[in-house]
Amino acid sequence: MPDSQPRRPDDNAPDSADAATTADTPALVLSGARLADGRAVDVRLSGSRIEAVGTAGSLTARGPRIDLRGYLLLPAPAEAHAHSDTALTADSAGPDSPGPASHHAEDIQRRATEAALLQLGHGATALRTHVRVGDVQGLVPLEAVLQTRRALRGLAEVMPVAVPRLLTGIAGADGLAMLRDAVKMGAAAVGGRPDLDPDPTGYTEAVLEIAAEHGCPVDLHTDGDDPGRLARLAAMAASLRPGVTLGPCAGLAHLPLDTATRAADQLAAAGITVVCLPQGGCAGAERRTTAPVRLLRSAGVRVAAGSGALRDTANPVGRGDPLEAAYLLASQAGLRAEQAYALVSTTARAALGLPDVRVEAGFPAELLAVRGERLSAVLSLAYSRIVIHRGRIVARTSAVREYCDSDSDATTGLGGLPRQGRPDSASGPRN
Repeated sequence: MPDSQPRRPDDNAPDSADAATTADTPALVLSGARLADGRAVDVRLSGSRIEAVGTAGSLTARGPRIDLRGYLLLPAPAEAHAHSDTALTADSAGPDSPGPASHHAEDIQRRATEAALLQLGHGATALRTHVRVGDVQGLVPLEAVLQTRRALRGLAEVMPVAVPRLLTGIAGADGLAMLRDAVKMGAAAVGGRPDLDPDPTGYTEAVLEIAAEHGCPVDLHTDGDDPGRLARLAAMAASLRPGVTLGPCAGLAHLPLDTATRAADQLAAAGITVVCLPQGGCAGAERRTTAPVRLLRSAGVRVAAGSGALRDTANPVGRGDPLEAAYLLASQAGLRAEQAYALVSTTARAALGLPDVRVEAGFPAELLAVRGERLSAVLSLAYSRIVIHRGRIVARTSAVREYCDSDSDATTGLGGLPRQGRPDSASGPRN
């Protein structure tokens, strides 16, 4: 295999913040990793970029070398739809709970930070999170999540979406003002739930107007079960293409096939991205289904996948794991493993406006190494993971499975236990 020589695509050039963060990061070589196409390679990282890719054993190290024999090296996932401000609050809602979850800024920040770190450990180096603004709490949740973004700088990229409850009529005046304030504070996108406003069309118009005014993307939360409303939304959103995202759109799966197909065609024509949630919805009233991914893709809609609720009242067992989302898309939606993983990596990054990642020289060093030899096996048993953000290892999860040997020491029952992994990879890292 010819070596991949250093280059820097114009659309992937790092900004000054990236350069400042990684200027002093020593070169790191990932040796013996396997790519999705089956090749075994060395990958040298320099700063926030992949500097070179060559056949296994061909690249010298000017800094640390990490042995990745037995690991599959992939572009890192991105979390396209999270709810960090309500994450990890499920235990506060049960009959035996100590009481409702605290809405003080420091408590929201603590939960949001823990949730983001959990998802980083799964591999997501970038995370778009929907944050409620307005009503009694005002901008406190957004302030807390913005503080989480600052605290995690260099570990993960947190991108909050401001979500007001009402935007129309007299009751929506405060929401409009607060949404504008949220953008000025640093919200990465404007969003909301038009289905809950008395005037969904007016709500959508208000969000699109503010987005156009400030030049920021739109991410709206909708069930997508009203084809007329979807058609109007698509017609209005076409002017902002390609900066409009909808999710989770699970209601599309319950529409008649011809109606759902027509809606998918309208979404495709408007350049709208749909983020589905295979691991479950993120609102209690939603039906526990997933958007019709194959129908949407066949219509030309860009589809990404997110995790949704992470252990809150909407999904008390939510894992926030992008590889589980890909597994469900492969096992239940009928996508090939490569297609399913692309929905949580390549297309998820595109939906967030992030540069493309490939394991090639010149591309961002946003990578995930998972123990396994093929992508299908990785999606089946994705235990051990190494996460790389901006050219450095930021999270590591190690798992070792052991079995009792029939001839082992009768006292301890632990003698001679085989380790996880194949015998021919025993010399590699046992992670």
